[in-house]
Amino acid sequence: MAPRKFFVGGNWKMNGDKKSLGELIHTLNGAKLSADTEVVCGAPSIYLDFARQKLDAKIGVAAQNCYKVPKGAFTGEISPAMIKDIGAAWVILGHSERRHVFGESDELIGQKVAHALAEGLGVIACIGEKLDEREAGITEKVVFEQTKAIADNVKDWSKVVLAYEPVWAIGTGKTATPQQVLVSLKMEQGSVTGANCKELASQHDVDGFLVGGASLKPEFVDIINAKH
Repeated sequence: MAPRKFFVGGNWKMNGDKKSLGELIHTLNGAKLSADTEVVCGAPSIYLDFARQKLDAKIGVAAQNCYKVPKGAFTGEISPAMIKDIGAAWVILGHSERRHVFGESDELIGQKVAHALAEGLGVIACIGEKLDEREAGITEKVVFEQTKAIADNVKDWSKVVLAYEPVWAIGTGKTATPQQVLVSLKMEQGSVTGANCKELASQHDVDGFLVGGASLKPEFVDIINAKH
């Protein structure tokens, strides 16, 4: 199997408006981005159509979440069919904020992964432990259970990017060291910044980033080009 391209996802979370996102998109469209890196931007659902229309075609667009069925009486949710209908090709599932702020279970995330893949979306599937879990020494147990719930619903891994996000590092300024990124997972999210991206990207077992706050800034271009 051919090696996967270096992958950089930008998770905009619940940030931005047409003006600021339009400026960011203008910056990304005008930047020289490495052709060897696959880039996907995760837009708030209300701006998915806007992002897909404005972003250069070589940059992918992801929803930040979706539900596990095609349609129905699920107020506030969006489906993979809707995501595809506006031209986006990816969805982020299992993000720590979905798990810990909104109470999504491993089982529900697994069901969402199965449905998104069945509908033909690419999935950025997130796993990772909280600080209390790390300090209790149960990192491997937590991450294994999260990963199994995802893996049990995947037949074709070419459509899946697995993002390890040490929850204790997000938004704290702490970054998981390359040694703390589980070797078998190969994706990194913590506080990835323009300042540390080259060192992280150079590690043998890291083949991508899922970037939070820095993906809203011009330094996102430096992160995309970290391998080169």
